[in-house]
Amino acid sequence: MDERAFNEDLLDYLDNSPTPFHATHNLATAFEQAGFIRLDEAAAWSFEAGGRYFLTRGDSSLVAFTLAGDPAQTGVRMVGSHTDSPCLKLKPNAAFKAHGYWQLGVEVYGGVLLNPWFDRDLSLAGQVSIRHGDGRIEQRLIDFARPIATIPSLAIHLDREANENRAINKQTYLPAIVCRDDVAFDLAETLNEQLRASDPGLANSEITAFELSLYPVEKAAIVGLREEFIASARLDNLLSCYVSARALLDLETPATALIVCNDHEEVGSGSAVGARGPFLRSILERLTATSENYARTIAQSMLVSTDNAHGIHPNFSDRHDAQHAPVLNGGPAIKVNSNQAYASTNETIALFKQACGTAGVPVQSFVARADMGCGSTIGPLTATALGVRTVDVGVPTFAMHSIRELAGARDPHALYRALGCFFAQA
Repeated sequence: MDERAFNEDLLDYLDNSPTPFHATHNLATAFEQAGFIRLDEAAAWSFEAGGRYFLTRGDSSLVAFTLAGDPAQTGVRMVGSHTDSPCLKLKPNAAFKAHGYWQLGVEVYGGVLLNPWFDRDLSLAGQVSIRHGDGRIEQRLIDFARPIATIPSLAIHLDREANENRAINKQTYLPAIVCRDDVAFDLAETLNEQLRASDPGLANSEITAFELSLYPVEKAAIVGLREEFIASARLDNLLSCYVSARALLDLETPATALIVCNDHEEVGSGSAVGARGPFLRSILERLTATSENYARTIAQSMLVSTDNAHGIHPNFSDRHDAQHAPVLNGGPAIKVNSNQAYASTNETIALFKQACGTAGVPVQSFVARADMGCGSTIGPLTATALGVRTVDVGVPTFAMHSIRELAGARDPHALYRALGCFFAQA
């Protein structure tokens, strides 16, 4: 796939994936349409050489893989990323009235850069549990797909120090306004109406629980005078999810290759669907059948943990180590931390550089300043859980964890080509 078509498809994926549930559903649909066989964790599995498979857990994490032979003989080339992004999630009893308005109470999910959430056109999406007339419980996606809420800033006239010193109280400053209170508003009924509008067959069903997030309706876009950048919400880390999935889908050389897209990385990965949970390990154990074969497989395997890297910001260059400051459109950055916040080793760095060299892709390095901390990834967690060799890499990005992030328009395709060569490495 050429770079232009690749980026157009990436933008569509970003726009259509406002939550981890939607992101995972869209990946699953792509694999299903490509002929991958969907596996059920509760069923017995059987595999064959040349087979292509995928499965989801919790509807927000996904693993897909191809088999070219016995993993115990070849190992598995793996790429990991995460489906979640920092955001504002609705509380269970979210709706309340205040001074003439209906508002929605939210909880901050992950390390959100909060200021950019003010004065945005926000919609609401996620997953709901519905109870059918026969008592059966089912999960469904929901997305209002239009601006229904906003969080207005306080005017400068009422806080003259706002540009110098305004701390954001997460409990009181962030509830979103949805409408005046001179009209009846029932959140549960509003959600039911939205769901029934998308599927009239649900007329006798009702929502009993939900996991919903606010999100900005502004579309992803190619920006810049020379169209050199991609601006979008959730680049961290849906960009990596898309790139890894596309690399596996377009793999031409038979290989034993796998991608994992975990939820909950932004809050520590400690869940049944997170990287600290058993999802990936359980699949590899079933794939290898015996503890002997599992150990042999892991010893020959490698994971590329793909999670966005901090590009050097020209207005804040003092926050970077000048010797390890990747630039947008300079190629993927290998992330290194001697205290194991990143899992890269000299061996895995060399192997990833080799894949980049084969693909004709430039490589950069990111190391945080010695007097500053760095971010976390699923890399060290997965390396610890599996004992697998790992390298942490990422596309350089500005405004990470903002409501709208910025990446280079050439870097996603460069990473895609590098991962394709990594999958094909013997």
